[in-house]
Amino acid sequence: MNDILWTPTKERADASTMAEFERFLKDQRGLTFDDYNAMWEWSVTDLDGFWSAIWDYFDVQASAPYTTVMAKRQMPGAEWCPGAMLNYTDQIMKHVDSQPDGDALIVQSETFGRKRLSWSELRAQVASVAAHLRDMGVTKGDRVVAVLPNTETAMIAFLATASIGAIWSLCAPDMGHVAILDRFKQIEPKVLIAQDGYVHAGKTVDRREILAGLEAALPSLVQCVTVPFVGDLPKGHMAWDSLLDRDAPYESTQVPFDHPLWIVYSSGTTGNPKPIVHGHGGIILESAKQSLHHDLRRGGRYCWLTSSGWIMWNSQFTALGQGTTVAMFDGAPNYPDMGVIWRFVADEKLDFFGAGAAFFSGCMKAGLTPRDEVDLSALRSLGSTGSPLSSDAYDWIYAQVKEDVWLAPISGGTDLAGAFVLGHPGMPVRAGEMQCRALGNAVRAFDEDGNDLTGVVGELVCTEPLPSMPLFFWGDDDGSRLHDSYFDTYPGIWRHGDWIEINENGGSVIYGRSDATINRKGLRLGSAEIYQAVEGLDEVMDSLVVDLEFLGRESFMPLFVVPAQGVAFDDAFKDKINAAIRKNVSARFIPNEIIEVAEIPRTLSGKKLEVPVKKLLLGQDPEKVVNRDSMANPDSFDFYVAYANARATQKD
Repeated sequence: MNDILWTPTKERADASTMAEFERFLKDQRGLTFDDYNAMWEWSVTDLDGFWSAIWDYFDVQASAPYTTVMAKRQMPGAEWCPGAMLNYTDQIMKHVDSQPDGDALIVQSETFGRKRLSWSELRAQVASVAAHLRDMGVTKGDRVVAVLPNTETAMIAFLATASIGAIWSLCAPDMGHVAILDRFKQIEPKVLIAQDGYVHAGKTVDRREILAGLEAALPSLVQCVTVPFVGDLPKGHMAWDSLLDRDAPYESTQVPFDHPLWIVYSSGTTGNPKPIVHGHGGIILESAKQSLHHDLRRGGRYCWLTSSGWIMWNSQFTALGQGTTVAMFDGAPNYPDMGVIWRFVADEKLDFFGAGAAFFSGCMKAGLTPRDEVDLSALRSLGSTGSPLSSDAYDWIYAQVKEDVWLAPISGGTDLAGAFVLGHPGMPVRAGEMQCRALGNAVRAFDEDGNDLTGVVGELVCTEPLPSMPLFFWGDDDGSRLHDSYFDTYPGIWRHGDWIEINENGGSVIYGRSDATINRKGLRLGSAEIYQAVEGLDEVMDSLVVDLEFLGRESFMPLFVVPAQGVAFDDAFKDKINAAIRKNVSARFIPNEIIEVAEIPRTLSGKKLEVPVKKLLLGQDPEKVVNRDSMANPDSFDFYVAYANARATQKD
């Protein structure tokens, strides 16, 4: 196993919410466990017992109880908590009366500056917007969509929508017109809420033309609401601020456990994005359970650096649902310099901060030393996701951010609005590993024949239902698209599409997407191992590798690298990369060619576009392998198209 980098004190472990939950299980259910793995085994075996304990411990607000926890224990098609009537927003609003003047939201926006919203102000504004939505004719089951940045406006609009039983869907304002339309046209929204522009990296971005195009292309709309910044209010639109004027009581529409809450989307980089529908009750339970693994509680101050187009935006409600203050950052994370986020963490005295792995790697490559530059005395916990966090980044965090911090990377996905593997506040942190499998989540590593693996890389699967698994895909009337997405490989078992290794202690390492597997002369490998070796070099800023398997001839594995500033792309540089791969991975995985690039193409959530690049280089149509409107840096793909064309010409 990897080296231990941090171990909690007994005092910290005993004070965690996870430890409190264990004491609850002992006192209220008579359950004790020898260790976490025994507790996890119980949680994925006795699903009724575990999820009912989560319900009781977190005091789920329901106007009618469930008749049984699981009516159908199958995948797909699991049926949870029939009879229960509830509303997701009640789980958040129950915290208002105990801390009415406390901070609910802190927003640092490059566009609007800093704002603070108390719990009582949050409830009042949610109630006001909900009343206006009702006046617009929005009722239970209608769709309200938004194109908004990561600010309080989106949070309030979502809670107002959910409180009346309508269904929410959100896109980030930096997404392309086609990407947004590909999502929203599938669900026929009744109301659109949008901000007409924003400031990013010191530059004003005008989105009025794109928003007008959206309005024209969505005939189901009955009302548009605008947050004006760059221009006047369009004719027929309502101003967002006018929705905040109503002195209305907070009221929630009670809905069944499996009533749709929101629609989120797959990345949409290689086809029409899947509109994934999650339910009120499932998200309540998953969020509550995940808060144990994040050690969240009332009085804490939490931030996850996220775009509003990423599922981590939704995860902010995990903290809010525990009465935790949520600090939101809306702006460029590297403007005016890479230290802006760490100054934000220090200034807001955050005790939990999370970000994509690429952010931490970028800070490491830039030579930042936050521990010497800002006061991080309040910071207790760090989270990471989006892609595997390298062992080097673990080392950098403990050396240059804070020695006594709990680093708890997670891996999950939009598909289940949660995590498969993640952290535990009472366990040691090992370099490059996620600490444990999530409670209630029956995560395994399978080989091709469906055999359970330990200490060997395999397909990440989930062998038991989760309440937050998709209810359905919007428009997928016969369920075939849902089935083909997760259940076509192992019948009745969720296949997520990641490579994972789970060790005998339950710790795990994610090795990248299983559909981007490197297969060199019969030896299979996840791309993350190559990235760790290559990007561990100071001379390399970023990289992408694909393995092209051709019928009737040898495979070809190109490695694309972004050299650090001032580094010469010469034979000595390439030799150093090859030596790192030979030493840390295997000589079998020396690339056929190393190519210099300016950027690695990424999704809006920061994932490398391995599969689209692979398909492109195998000869597929550039217009079909990727939807550029779903990319964070769409122009970067031009190089790969040109490279593919040049290779095709050479072969001809």
